[in-house]
Amino acid sequence: MGMVHGIKDEATFGAYHDVAVPIIEAAGGKMVWFSQDIQAADGDWAPMAMVLFEFESSEQAHKWYNSPEYQAVIGQRLSSTDSNTVFINVE
Repeated sequence: MGMVHGIKDEATFGAYHDVAVPIIEAAGGKMVWFSQDIQAADGDWAPMAMVLFEFESSEQAHKWYNSPEYQAVIGQRLSSTDSNTVFINVE
């Protein structure tokens, strides 16, 4: 799951998005949902956008994240946003 809390450089983030999504899909990831309408019930957690990609396994998700292809572009996301990526295992 990806969470964007703020965008610092829209052009760089747009370029990242255009390259990253095909890399995720080529690694077997499938977008399940995307939302910019996130309402926290409590606390100060308030991302401006969230996206959930599904992989067949945790191993497949970690393989995508650590792949040379994704590692070549992750710097664009990190430099252009305040964001997080988390892995959620569902049994």
